[in-house]
Formats: sequence, C-alpha cells, structure tokens
Amino acid sequence: MPGLLRVLARAAGPERTDRANRDLALLLALMAGMLNGVGFIATNVYTSHMTGITAAISHSVARGEWRLVALGFEAFTLFVLGAASTAIAFNWARRRRLRSRFAVILAFEAVLVLVFATLAQFLHGSLRPQVFIAVLAYTMGLQNAVITKMSNATIRTTHVTGMVTDIGIALGKLLYRNTPGDPDPVRADTAKLRLHLSVVTAFFVGGVLGVALYGVAGFRSLLVPALVLLAAAAPPIMADLRGRSVATTTHNL
Repeated sequence: MPGLLRVLARAAGPERTDRANRDLALLLALMAGMLNGVGFIATNVYTSHMTGITAAISHSVARGEWRLVALGFEAFTLFVLGAASTAIAFNWARRRRLRSRFAVILAFEAVLVLVFATLAQFLHGSLRPQVFIAVLAYTMGLQNAVITKMSNATIRTTHVTGMVTDIGIALGKLLYRNTPGDPDPVRADTAKLRLHLSVVTAFFVGGVLGVALYGVAGFRSLLVPALVLLAAAAPPIMADLRGRSVATTTHNL
C-alpha cells in the first residue's frame, strides 16, 4: 500500500519522467479498461474505440439505421470535445504555472465519473443510452488527451491498436537476424516494448475488473476508478492550494 500511495502521489505531478509517465499510463489504462467494460455492458458500445465508432457510423448510414448513426456521431463528437477540454484546461493551468495542470483534468474526470456512478442507476427510458454514451465518450476523450500531452504523444490509454502495432514491429525487430559486422544493425526498443505490453495488459485487466465489479455492484463499481483518479490528482492540487494560501498570507502581511 505505501508503494501504491507513492505512485499516486507523483503520477500527476508537473515533473514528468519516463517512470512517472509509465506509472500514470498503467493507472489510466487500468481505469479506462474498467470504464470501457462497464460502458459496453450499459450501452453495447465501446466508447473509447473511435475507429470502431467511425466504421459503425458508415455501416449504419449504408443500412439507413439513423438512430444508430446519431448515437455514433454523439460518441465521436463527445470524445473530440473531451480531448478539446483537456487542451483548454491544461493550457489555462500552464499559463498560470500551476503544478496541477495535469491533475485538474484527472480531478474533473473523477468528479464526472462519481456523479455518473451515483445517478446512472436512476436513469431509465429512451435517453438512457444517449446519456451514458455522452458521458463515457467525453471521459475517454479527456483521459486519452491528458496522457498524450504528458508523454508527447507516445502513449495512449483508451485504445490499444497503435500499441499492438508497435508491439508487432518491436517483435519483428527482435526476431530479425543481423548479419555479422552489419554497420547499421536492426535493434528493437525493448523498453518501449515492455511499456506497451504493460499498458495493453493493464487495459485488459481493467476490462475484466470492470465487468466483474459491475456484476456485483452495478454502476457503483465506477466509484473505484473515480476515487483512484481523485487520489492521483489530489497531491498537485493541494500543493497549489497551499502555495496560494502562503502567497495570500504573505501579501496581507
């Protein structure tokens, strides 16, 4: 437990290292897997999978299934808006030199998931899938954008296609037999390979946990990822609040 607390304490801080990015990527991939698993049970849609969503929209247009087209466009649009919100919030906080420029986004995501987990069970009728898809797609957009910013676009946590492709490329390089004395040998980036394998595994495990917990607790199972995200976001936010409090006291003196 102390080790986990240390990981959470540094995961969303302003000082970005390879280890901090790896820890946060694993954490967010695990949370994304849980949200994606619960979301699929509730809506029959993987709200993080924009490639699949786009393909589904085209399929529905061809078949004239306009309700499904509308749901697909809703998921696509809200995912984009989630990513845009991350860019707005991050740059607002960065311009103010806040330590919590990443953490505020995770805190917002956590609050959104908390509200959703509390109220989702009471929502019924035809609006149910529309609301679910909107909230989950927006959340996935938020989360994917924040890890993209942190890692300079080298890590994604809400989908695995790119990482699986990179895994295949790295394995191909590992299997390639260089000729003796080759001045430009083919070398695999084993550190990157391990990272991508870990993130894909975390996403998979999160999906298993999400579905299993949903079977026991329903939408209350989403309280788990929400509280974990809050725990990761809290240290930088508290540091900013303490700093502002000290600055205000000094100014008043």
